Amino acid sequence: MDAGKKNTTLREGFLVKRGHLVHNWKPRWFVLMPDKLLYYKYDGGKRDSCQRGKVLLKDCEITCPFLEYENRPLVFKLQTKNGADHFLEACSRDERDDWAGDITAAVDKLRAPEGVKVANQQEAAGSQLRDINLSKVLDSMYDVHSGIKMSSHVEHGSTYSNCFSGSAVVDWMVFMQLVLTRTEAMTLASVLQEEGFLRTVGLKSVEALRTAGPSEQFMDDSTALYSFSDSLKKRGSVKAETSLSAVELSGKVIKRGYLLKQGHRRKNWKVRLFVLRSEPAYLHYYDPTRDDISPAGGFPLRACLVSSLGDNGVPSGVKGNIQGNLFKIITQSDTHYFIQAPTQQQKMDWIDAIRQQT
Repeated sequence: MDAGKKNTTLREGFLVKRGHLVHNWKPRWFVLMPDKLLYYKYDGGKRDSCQRGKVLLKDCEITCPFLEYENRPLVFKLQTKNGADHFLEACSRDERDDWAGDITAAVDKLRAPEGVKVANQQEAAGSQLRDINLSKVLDSMYDVHSGIKMSSHVEHGSTYSNCFSGSAVVDWMVFMQLVLTRTEAMTLASVLQEEGFLRTVGLKSVEALRTAGPSEQFMDDSTALYSFSDSLKKRGSVKAETSLSAVELSGKVIKRGYLLKQGHRRKNWKVRLFVLRSEPAYLHYYDPTRDDISPAGGFPLRACLVSSLGDNGVPSGVKGNIQGNLFKIITQSDTHYFIQAPTQQQKMDWIDAIRQQT
């Protein structure tokens, strides 16, 4: 590989990384090169020029999804040739799978030509699926330690307990290597549903079961809810409760992503995971060093004003020499939020998406 190709940037953006010595989670700016993955600290709204670390990709192994962190379903793992593990979390399932796919492609290109065996693996997948014992799958799903994690989920203002999402089922089946692809996982989950082992919970999954074709009745969707059949006598019951926070978080997720936000008091800049929802329209933000379950803050978008800030000079209200890709949201209660996107395109995408909800 010549020097020019080695210096090519294949992908870059925020991921949250688990520390090696202290197992805390911190957002870092990652840059994927053809033979390595570099990461940097983001300081004061700008990428630190000092490289914080790198992962050499030759002979790396990628595990995606990696589901051993109960509150972090968007993690994937890189294991280097010498056995070092790197745990990385994306902002959404699509981002996670895209990063893992691009890294896998880079790793494959570094391998010897004999590595083109993908077609044979896919060919064998069909027969593997037919040989699966449904009772054993169900026992594994039901296992207290390694099975599907049940929790409370919100849909249209109602909180359902002791359930899980369709995408969590698909993630778990791929992680447990019961199947090779997400499509196969959906097929297997559909069979479990047809046999009465899984049941629909809430409106979205019920509607899919009623109206979709056989291949689309089980949904690989983080908002479609399922539970074990009542005949399995799972402890607890599904019950609905309504609260203000449940209503806020019940809307359909329109957009997720990492952005930088200026603090209201200290005026420092920190990476936050932003989640935009509709019906009702809310923008919430989460501390990525913790989880995406309890928002660090948020506000309704009704009557909000969203504006792009110029890249020349430091805009009024912004602390520090922060320039580029900035926008401002003024809420109905006249609270001002200053936000920075990683790129100009992402800034415009966020502004457009928020304006559609105001």
